[in-house]
Amino acid sequence: MAQIVIKSLRKDFGAFTAVQSSSFTVEDGEFFMLLGPSGCGKTTTLRMIAGLELPTAGEIFIDGAEVSQKPASQRDIAFVFQMFALYPHMNVRKNISYPLVSQGMKREQVRAKVNEVAEILGITALLEKPVGGLSGGDRQRVALGRAIVRDPACFLMDEPLGALDAEFRERMALELRALHDRMGATTVYVTHDQLEAMQMGDKIVVMNHGVVEQFGRPQEIYDWPATTFVARFIGSPAMNLLTFDGMVGNGSTAVTLSGTPVAVPELISGASGALTLGVRPEHVRLDDAAPLRGRIVASEYLGTTQIVSLDSAHGPVKARTRSDVAVKVGDLTGMAFDPRSITLFAGNGRALISAANQKVLAHG
Repeated sequence: MAQIVIKSLRKDFGAFTAVQSSSFTVEDGEFFMLLGPSGCGKTTTLRMIAGLELPTAGEIFIDGAEVSQKPASQRDIAFVFQMFALYPHMNVRKNISYPLVSQGMKREQVRAKVNEVAEILGITALLEKPVGGLSGGDRQRVALGRAIVRDPACFLMDEPLGALDAEFRERMALELRALHDRMGATTVYVTHDQLEAMQMGDKIVVMNHGVVEQFGRPQEIYDWPATTFVARFIGSPAMNLLTFDGMVGNGSTAVTLSGTPVAVPELISGASGALTLGVRPEHVRLDDAAPLRGRIVASEYLGTTQIVSLDSAHGPVKARTRSDVAVKVGDLTGMAFDPRSITLFAGNGRALISAANQKVLAHG
């Protein structure tokens, strides 16, 4: 397989810049996610890696070779599209074997490779069937089979599960990850679904408006978002973001909200003016004795847990609590935050680095 290195990658379409100076590395054998909302530049980035779009500037290295201006046919990649892109007039066997036949491989070798791939994907019984009569999940397996039959250096996948319903999507996500682990492949996977990215990825790049907002492991990005955009985009519910005016500096271990000191991880950078305190819902505890107050406006029952929504002087707050915690809409209650899990953001939306997240944010 192969390492993929992206350096200062940029793509302009006339006056519109789709990707702005993106840099990251996909290590050999990683399952790597390009995550972000529609129009953020993730698919354009993937297409540049594939050679389907040529970058305006920057470099792309695949297995050590600079390929940014090479055509797709010279990059030893396999691309899996969202809409399967199968040949409707061919059966499953012919669809999977097409890349090998095009390369002039001998018939016996082609048949053996197709049988091997079909066994891996669990579609041996479908080999002689037309693709038109297959379910969405089976057609996606055929598309994957056609990609992996060539043993490429890396796999590029553009929302390959987007056309499936929720049940098939979840099942195929597990199968894709298991297939990746079995093959030891290098995979770059585009998705707008943050739950899919967190579930499947070894590393994640979060993009917004053509910019890499953060790059790191799923847990790192969840625990220590580098920007308020990442804080809002990752997590369900999203991170609570409470705005206030204040000043913090190197060594600060607390901020003041409504006259109440709130402990935070020790900062090694500071700012003043408009600041934002971020805390995940599971790190908010409802406590009548806590001085920071909020009024309960709703409660959403989720089985063993509930999401309690509150209004506070600094913005809305969601708390994830046990479902047996009694709450009443309209009541005023105290809110306590786990200080180890707080992230502070400056007015520009960038995280203020603390001793806890210094190493994590260095990935971004």
